[in-house]
Amino acid sequence: MSNAPVDKGRRRFLTVATSVVGAAGAVGAAVPFIASWNPSAKARIAGAPVEVKIDKVEPGQLIRAEWRGQPIWIVRRTETMLDSLNATDSRVRDPESNVQQQPAYAQNQHRSIRPEWFIAVGICTHLGCSPQFISRSFIEAEGVEAGFFCPCHGSRFDIAGRVFQAVPAPTNLVIPPHYFVDDVTVIVGEEEGAA
Repeated sequence: MSNAPVDKGRRRFLTVATSVVGAAGAVGAAVPFIASWNPSAKARIAGAPVEVKIDKVEPGQLIRAEWRGQPIWIVRRTETMLDSLNATDSRVRDPESNVQQQPAYAQNQHRSIRPEWFIAVGICTHLGCSPQFISRSFIEAEGVEAGFFCPCHGSRFDIAGRVFQAVPAPTNLVIPPHYFVDDVTVIVGEEEGAA
C-alpha cells in the first residue's frame, strides 16, 4: 500500500470520465437496437401508396399497377359499360355493396369515386386467383358489356366488380383506398387527406 496522498480531484475526474464513456457506449449500442424495431425500407415501400398516371388510358381499356404485392386494376369504363350495370343489378349477389369490400365513398352502383374509373384489387375473392378482364364478346350472351371472369373455378364479376349469383366467389372484388390528385393522376393505397 502506498502512503502517497490521494488526489480527490483526479479520482473525481476519472469517475466522471468513465461514466460518460460508459453512457455513450450504452447509447451507441441502444440506437441500432431500437432502430431494428422499425420496418425495413423494403417493407415501408411495399405498403406505401402508389401513384398511377391515367391520362393515356383509352375508354374500355384496363391497365395494371401493383400495391402491397397485389395487382391493381384500373379500367376506364365507357358509357355502354356503365349502362350495363342496371342490367346486372338483379343477377349479382350484392348489388348495393353491403359487404364491406370497399371504402364508404365507393359504396354505390359503380363502386367508384368517379363512375368512369373502376379501381380494384385484381384478386378473386374465392381462392385468390387473378380473374381476366373480358370484353363484350365473351359476356354478350349475359347482356353485359364487359366484366371479369376467373377461369379457375368460374366466378364472374360485372364491370363494377360485383360478383354474380351462383358462382364460387362469395363477395365482390375489393376496392382499395384511393383518390384522384387531378385528371391524370390517381393515388392507390391512401385516402385523400390521409398523408
